[in-house]
Amino acid sequence: MNEVKDNKINLDEIQVPEKIPTKLINSRVIVFNPLFASYLYVKKGFYGSPLGINKPRLEYFSKPSELSLIEAYYLLENNEISIYDVKEKKDLNSKEFFKLAKIIHNKFEEKYIIYKDLREKKYIPRPGLKFGADFVVYRVGPGLEHSLFMVHVLPHDSEITAIDMVRAGRLATSVRKKYVIANPLTKSYYFFEWFKP
Repeated sequence: MNEVKDNKINLDEIQVPEKIPTKLINSRVIVFNPLFASYLYVKKGFYGSPLGINKPRLEYFSKPSELSLIEAYYLLENNEISIYDVKEKKDLNSKEFFKLAKIIHNKFEEKYIIYKDLREKKYIPRPGLKFGADFVVYRVGPGLEHSLFMVHVLPHDSEITAIDMVRAGRLATSVRKKYVIANPLTKSYYFFEWFKP
């Protein structure tokens, strides 16, 4: 039974299935049950983005949420969720989902390597599109601190020009974050900061 106090739900008291059900609709993975969506965000480490809520609070929210394909694959690989493909009318295993995600998402495999590495290092990577990066990274979590840095994943054989570096540095400075280039082949991270002599 879910404990409700003053119209609030205590997420510590909800009954969560062994694998939280999600649905793949076109290229989106949705957690339709708001309880489970809230649980993944608040209790499991900031997974998903509640639909229609820009800055979710660390409490129950009454909306479904969307998992990025990278988050969904990470949770699927760790047996935290199941993914039902509404088009194919079946649950996807991790191999099937990985193959599909590589088709849908540019640089999926490279980004996933870095995402997984950051999670294993106890960081919280969140989608960084609004900052012009692949991820923004937190130590504690969004809403609890400003992100530590933003990460751009570049495959080892990529080229980066001086203009790309200046653009990245200016962007990072304008949002007061360190800019990091991540190499998925070696799981190396290169930090850039403006230096004013």
